[in-house]
Amino acid sequence: MDRPLAFNLLIPCYNNREGLVRALRSVAYPADQFGILVIDDGSDEPIAQHWLQQEIDGPVSVLRLPRNLGITAALNAGLEWVERNRPARYTARLDCDDVCALRRFYEQVSFLDEHPEIDLVGSWCIFREPESGYEYLYKTPTAHDDIKKGMYFRNLFIHPTVMWRASKQKYPDDFPHAEDYGLFQEMLKEGKGEVIPQPLVTCALDPNGLSRKNRQEQLRSRIKVVRHFGENKWLTSLGVVKLLLLQYLPYQWVLRLKKIL
Repeated sequence: MDRPLAFNLLIPCYNNREGLVRALRSVAYPADQFGILVIDDGSDEPIAQHWLQQEIDGPVSVLRLPRNLGITAALNAGLEWVERNRPARYTARLDCDDVCALRRFYEQVSFLDEHPEIDLVGSWCIFREPESGYEYLYKTPTAHDDIKKGMYFRNLFIHPTVMWRASKQKYPDDFPHAEDYGLFQEMLKEGKGEVIPQPLVTCALDPNGLSRKNRQEQLRSRIKVVRHFGENKWLTSLGVVKLLLLQYLPYQWVLRLKKIL
């Protein structure tokens, strides 16, 4: 039997063709050992397979959704598609406009191959505002036990940096705009996660992005995640208090605090 692909890379896209190409061109790995699935979440101008193959040289497929369903439904559709059509050992994520370091996928595949006890791996990242040039290095704890504690206060796995062991995962749909936080907490209930202490992805800070537009709803969902998965009452209470306070802080203040902390 042929050895399965190393990983499938899921990239959702909605009306961002330029950002999609920018992200795809940063992906480096032997072409016969992985696959890319672009989930076109009902873009006004459909993303066609032949157009993408003219723009990039890589193993890319397109799953077109009939209308804009949102990132949670788009990612779940992508997970179902790769499970049926292109099994792989691992699943990885990337977003439009985000750029991978040259060694990202080599590092993460090697890490999971060499650490069978780890189910989920992320990395540090650089957040950058393309217009202003403002950027900062986002660092988190790296070891599982420290991550478990830290997850009461923030999502230590930045979504476009992660790779995990493929199984029948599904993003929860009851934590709007925090679906990744819920998924990773679910993984950590039974398995282990670690973070590679290198900035393997540069993530674009978009002033019109979903996270900023839906910040209040995202914070409410994060509170639900902490309450749902929290096992330590004291840490759960502290995490909820922190998130409640963040609802009253201006977004620019939060960015500056993240750079300092």
